[in-house]
Amino acid sequence: MQDRPDCESILAAVATFLRETAAQQLDGHAAFEARVAAAAVDIVRREIGSDTGAAEHARLAALLGRDGTLADLTGKLAERIRAGAMDASTPGLLAHLEATTLDKLAVDQPGFATAAGRTER
Repeated sequence: MQDRPDCESILAAVATFLRETAAQQLDGHAAFEARVAAAAVDIVRREIGSDTGAAEHARLAALLGRDGTLADLTGKLAERIRAGAMDASTPGLLAHLEATTLDKLAVDQPGFATAAGRTER
């Protein structure tokens, strides 16, 4: 593993190249694909810099009263909601769902999350 440049710097450089150089020199669909690729790199950058998975895991474990992988806990929550064992009146459920949604939006669509009162990650 190298100290410099770090992953963030490399991904930032790739996104900038795709957006400001490649897309400007391409036409039509190829330019569109370069912009899409730059947006995908930006999402990966935000995901790498995010600790939302740990926060979501902790909320789920507390809500469900058990531990497991994030995927297992998410599945268990969905099962309980489908079965009617948990609903909007369940303490902490709506707060968890809102926080999880805003965390995911902060990675995928940071402008929306910022408008919703969250800071960009």
